[in-house]
Amino acid sequence: MERLDKILSNYGNMTRSQAKECLKKGRITVNDSVAKDGSLKVSDGDEIKIDGKTVNRIRFRYFMLNKPSGYISSTEDEPDGSAKNVISLFKDENIKGLFPVGRLDKDTTGLLLITNDGELGHRLTSPSAGIDKTYVAEVKGVLTQKDIDVFKAGMEFKEFTAKPAKLEILGINEKEGSSVARVTISEGKFHQVKRMFLKVGCEVTALKRISEGTLMLDENLKPGEYRELSPDEIGRLKR
Repeated sequence: MERLDKILSNYGNMTRSQAKECLKKGRITVNDSVAKDGSLKVSDGDEIKIDGKTVNRIRFRYFMLNKPSGYISSTEDEPDGSAKNVISLFKDENIKGLFPVGRLDKDTTGLLLITNDGELGHRLTSPSAGIDKTYVAEVKGVLTQKDIDVFKAGMEFKEFTAKPAKLEILGINEKEGSSVARVTISEGKFHQVKRMFLKVGCEVTALKRISEGTLMLDENLKPGEYRELSPDEIGRLKR
């Protein structure tokens, strides 16, 4: 059993004072009965609603976000107001404790895991995890077999040595001097994919992450949309 006001604070995306005000105004129901006493003890089986919407009391939550361009992988906006954070896209969820696992550059789109499970987030982003991340890149420049070999051999940068990566050429436009490729890396250094392409004389013009480990981007999600992970997806992530 747990106090109602504590549950509202932990899972209802509100402060204790806001919870008190909602209770006072009769906006909270427990098992469809209006509740006004924050000290009311509530069990796991009781249904709590705010303005008719059920409060989700699952401890850990896991979301797949199709990150749009222009948003930063953070829980806070840019200080100068130039960009919103990805958590701001979650309009109808309790965002308390949610954070992006890892990061995508502001102009990079695609798969981003959002959760409030700190232990899992730390494990997935640990340098020792070696989790494969696959991107589709559009680049200025015509890729060749030589570039595939360079990616496969790994690359030397001033700050680090990039591990071997898999480069697959998906399409080439000789006339425009551009290419589309799929690249898989097992690290996540700053601007790594873009810097690897620059190393072979190509400039990335668009970059989209399509998978991370066992998690594949849901093609039904439009940029800015998200969904909760299925129990199977969560289970595979935790293995």
